[in-house]
Amino acid sequence: MLITWYEVKQGDTQAKIAFNHKVRLEALTYENKSNPAFHSYLKPGTFLRIPTDNSYNLSEKDNGCLYEYGWRELENDRLKVGPSIHCEKIGLSVLGKPIWLFRTGTGKKKIFISAAWHGNEWLNTWLLMKFLQEWKKRLSKRKNWFGLNIEELYQNVTLFVVPLVNPDGVELVQEGIYGVNNYQQDILQINEDFKDFRHWSANASGVDLNHQWPADWHEEAASSPGRPFFRHFGGYSPLSEPETKAIHELSMKEGFSHVIALHSQGEEIYWGYQNQEPEESKELANRLAKVSSYRAVKTADSKAGYKDWFIKEFKRPGFTVETGTGQNPLPLEASKRIWITCLPLLLESITFPDFS
Repeated sequence: MLITWYEVKQGDTQAKIAFNHKVRLEALTYENKSNPAFHSYLKPGTFLRIPTDNSYNLSEKDNGCLYEYGWRELENDRLKVGPSIHCEKIGLSVLGKPIWLFRTGTGKKKIFISAAWHGNEWLNTWLLMKFLQEWKKRLSKRKNWFGLNIEELYQNVTLFVVPLVNPDGVELVQEGIYGVNNYQQDILQINEDFKDFRHWSANASGVDLNHQWPADWHEEAASSPGRPFFRHFGGYSPLSEPETKAIHELSMKEGFSHVIALHSQGEEIYWGYQNQEPEESKELANRLAKVSSYRAVKTADSKAGYKDWFIKEFKRPGFTVETGTGQNPLPLEASKRIWITCLPLLLESITFPDFS
């Protein structure tokens, strides 16, 4: 087998390198046995052996998500969504990465969809960006989608999408400490000096962004870690983090008709909060469950989430949708199932009545 050498750059993973060199991931890992597993983090400046006679063509259409999708990929893809989709920065993460909002449509009804609140749930970022790319394509060609007239929806709805709420957490999960230039010692201390971050849910400050919201925050905080942690710590006060502040400001400004926060895993749809949700929420959740094969569940055993706060603040429908099955981070292979099941759910949600 012929071999060439490749110098690892910041942001590289084995899956990305295999894709870019058109070689099978199994062949790449076989030639680099010093890396103990597929998920091993790669230190920039080191060299990998790239087999050159095992090339093959890769197609996202046939294979779903082919490599880790994070803030670097989002930075590239956001430049390709115009003109029917507008992109703007609504804030910065703890480590200074932009939080991007995509807006499409001209209608009075405003809908908000978000994803990757937790670092190890980044497959939903890929899902939403693929959704926006397909939306743009259908709109430009005036093609229906699951029987829906996308041009008509564009005129009747304004869709707001934040596909990556927690870019720092996603970077840690995908690239390990090599991707972080600041706060390295603090982050390692939170992680008990372990170099594996695949379990990481929090932002770079060790705050869980979906436990940050003023909806029984004090009650939820009493049962969570009292210090920065890789998951479930809601901070020392509600809305303390720049990422949640950005989403809060957007929500208060736009007054959405309803919201969907994508998480993983479990294939469930949570739709209630202390009986403060509108009576239509159950019916709407059942509609989402029917088209996706997910299970509609009124409440989860937690509080202080974004969906909880939205329902409490606006008395309008809010949904937490758990995509996929297994253990986070879900494998790349799970992307096909997530796309097939969640795509009709996203489209169905756009047809809901206007509650604003």
